[in-house]
Amino acid sequence: MSQTIGIAGTGRMGTAFARRLAETGHRVRVWNRSPDRTAAAVAAGAEAVDLPGLAACEVILLSLTDAAASRSVLRNLAATGLQGRLVIEMSTLLPDEAGSLAVIAGTAGADFLHCPVGGTVAPALKGQLLGMAGGTPAAFDRARPVLDQLCRRVEHLGTPAAAARMKLAVNLPLAVYWQVLGESLALLRGTGVPDDLAISLIADSSAGPNVLKTRAQVVVDTLAGTDQPGTFDIAGLAKDLGLALTLAESEGVELPLAQATRSRYGAALAAGLGGFDGASLTRRTAER
Repeated sequence: MSQTIGIAGTGRMGTAFARRLAETGHRVRVWNRSPDRTAAAVAAGAEAVDLPGLAACEVILLSLTDAAASRSVLRNLAATGLQGRLVIEMSTLLPDEAGSLAVIAGTAGADFLHCPVGGTVAPALKGQLLGMAGGTPAAFDRARPVLDQLCRRVEHLGTPAAAARMKLAVNLPLAVYWQVLGESLALLRGTGVPDDLAISLIADSSAGPNVLKTRAQVVVDTLAGTDQPGTFDIAGLAKDLGLALTLAESEGVELPLAQATRSRYGAALAAGLGGFDGASLTRRTAER
């Protein structure tokens, strides 16, 4: 069933959502704080609107930089009027941040679902994301027709806070992996084993996660000395790693591997690698 879907935020993922939903027959409206950044979404079939135009949509997806941006936009939408709307927040957040957004939406008379996703632009365009949803059963049921167009699998995990925790739990091993992979490759120094062969063997072993299997060539090219743009780049990985550590520290949970890895991400960011693939962190580690 075709719906009018609004998307706040037309970065990489927001634009991918817009393109996928337009291609699957929905009417898509987009808004961005920098209006010129809606051009790619409009070219894919969306309509650029102002905030009142966004608030008029049946379903509104939030795909913004962080919790502060989501909170600001949601409050402005609530002031415009959200009675009867469904708001789906798709960013990576701390549990209490997701909960506070649910309160804002609920106070404005809207249903709210927090549904961060696993996957980047390519899976989004194919409807192959992994959805981790939290909200009332009614909000989840209402969101399913939209989420099923974006995700190969969507699970209802309970509260918005539970969904936020699940997303951090999913992303934490990935952030640590790029560092560990570099340490593995450091063991091969001086052996003469080519990078492409080493990566192929690791990817084909029990030590090869899905991200290495799907991005093996990106890793090989990066190891050869050419940093590759990342759809989930070092800046994004560092942000999510920081959120996981913030949550753990607030609850007295020790994450020693994650804590040790944070400094390596800090060094990579300081070296200007924020926009590049996680494999750039791997290369820095292997070279050291």
